[in-house]
Amino acid sequence: MLNRLRGAMTRLFTPVADALLRLGVSPDAVTITGTLVVVVTALWAFPTGHLLAGTLVITVFVLTDSLDGVMARRAGRSGPWGAFLDSTLDRFGDAAIFGGLVLWFFGAGDDRLTATLALACLILGSIVPYARARAEGLGMTASGGIAERADRLLLVLTATALVGFGLPLAVLTVVLALLAVASAITVVQRMAKVYAQARALAVPSAPADGASGHGADA
Repeated sequence: MLNRLRGAMTRLFTPVADALLRLGVSPDAVTITGTLVVVVTALWAFPTGHLLAGTLVITVFVLTDSLDGVMARRAGRSGPWGAFLDSTLDRFGDAAIFGGLVLWFFGAGDDRLTATLALACLILGSIVPYARARAEGLGMTASGGIAERADRLLLVLTATALVGFGLPLAVLTVVLALLAVASAITVVQRMAKVYAQARALAVPSAPADGASGHGADA
């Protein structure tokens, strides 16, 4: 869903990226700063019940998540290190968001069902990118699925903001349940994709020039 907006986000952030580069700010500094703000906000605001305020701050930095990439491209610094750093720090931000909700609803929020669903989203949400990374480490691909990172964040932050604004808690509970199911389906989709590729690699090639494949005469 949000990945389709990447081109528009790039055009939007290009002037900001150019301004930061002129000030001497590096793409890595933007990546690290954004992650720190998301983690600190999620682990302070959500466990203390500041759902709306926390969501608003986090959303600003989640929406600017592609800013560091735009800066790297504008500066000619795109490379594997930046991609690795961005992907790794994204896991911290995601875990903090769902972890903050778990702490609130297991604590003062007092809703074990919602807390359990948030925990399920945290766990499954960490498996989704792991499946892709492991596949790519084996020379295969496992991208895609019905619940990619941007979609998961959009839904959970929207639902959290609505509950913080005064809507019934059931809104967030239902969204977390749907996200947990969608994340599980995404894991299965990626596993199926890798399984198909592994099966294709395991099929022996057809023998050439009429050879039997069981050993040719010397």
